[in-house]
Amino acid sequence: MDPDAESPEKNEGLRRGAPDPETNGYFVQQTMYRIKNPKDSLKFYSDVLGMRLLKKLDFPDMKFSLYFLGYVTQEEISSAADKDPTERTQWTFGQKATIELTHNWDTENDSRFQGHHNGNSEPRGFGHIGITVDDTYKACKRFENLNVTFVKKPDEGKMKGIAFIKDPDGYWIEIFDRENITNVAKAAAAKPRGKG
Repeated sequence: MDPDAESPEKNEGLRRGAPDPETNGYFVQQTMYRIKNPKDSLKFYSDVLGMRLLKKLDFPDMKFSLYFLGYVTQEEISSAADKDPTERTQWTFGQKATIELTHNWDTENDSRFQGHHNGNSEPRGFGHIGITVDDTYKACKRFENLNVTFVKKPDEGKMKGIAFIKDPDGYWIEIFDRENITNVAKAAAAKPRGKG
């Protein structure tokens, strides 16, 4: 394994030295998906993946709603419920790695609306989000029992121990645990680029 694989010398374009001090405090706050039906998507992200709704924002003039979901405790949600709407919005945007579901009103009732591009067919673009679970195989058994659609089960394909599922809009979600993702990384390191 190359101990310098993540160094600027091995990754053209990567900044050398410390990040610009102006970026201190930056973090990934959200990934946004456009959804067809909030009822289906909220059920999936809350029931299947265990996320909680942090904040809902409606924009009647523009006819859309935003739903922010993430992994927070019930105590954090209860504490946020006591906040006024502005404080709760600020609290929501202070959470790390949330999902923003954007619903353009009435798409769920429009038979002509075919859905959104998930980025995994041509033209390719956005691919997926990743969710760490305690045990990939245990989680996938639960997903099977919940009739979740799989793109890849953990023992399929070349990368064993990771899975891909689809949400109601067809967006892909990678499922992995720390042990199995480490094994995938070890397998990648065993075959450096251009060596196999």
